[in-house]
Amino acid sequence: MIIEQLKVGSLENFCYIVGDEESGQAAVVDPHGEIDRIMDLVEERKLTVRYIVNTHTHWDHVAGNEMLKKRTGASILSHPRGGVYRDGEVDHGDTISLGDLKIEVLHTPGHSPDSICLLVDKKLMTGDTLFIGECGRTDLPGGDSEKMFSSLFQVISTLGEDIEVYPGHDYGPRPSSTIGYERKHNYTLEPRTKQEFIRFMAEP
Repeated sequence: MIIEQLKVGSLENFCYIVGDEESGQAAVVDPHGEIDRIMDLVEERKLTVRYIVNTHTHWDHVAGNEMLKKRTGASILSHPRGGVYRDGEVDHGDTISLGDLKIEVLHTPGHSPDSICLLVDKKLMTGDTLFIGECGRTDLPGGDSEKMFSSLFQVISTLGEDIEVYPGHDYGPRPSSTIGYERKHNYTLEPRTKQEFIRFMAEP
């Protein structure tokens, strides 16, 4: 498996290239911009981009969709509740196949209604649901603290401690982490009831 993390644009965004070495098939996750840099790495690794996958459809994660699609002919995939153009929909429990490599889709609303995480070979791309040392904000249109609670504590936190966390922005002290480390050190994952978490997220 190939997974490349690139910081792109002016908002500390992370874009990911996920590829199957044997087939050469790849997906680009959240192409915010700097498409030439993305394509240089794709070509260096001798990959063919089959899919563009958005962890959610806020503009800073989809800004490069159209240009990358023109360059590669790839299909754009996002959750059905996303508000931008897509060629196909992916929802909780779906699988995206790249040759023999399988990417599992987890629906994790809270930051936005269409937020998803992508799990491949013990690596979890969390978009803006979980950051290193933080979680996504829920005060934007479509945000929902109750749903974020469910996504963090009933979906993400149930995964194995050795699952690696790859966020959608470089907001933390390091570019990646693990579920186990975040459970111990991420203050947003401290044990709380749902109502306590909702009040916590509303604090200034």
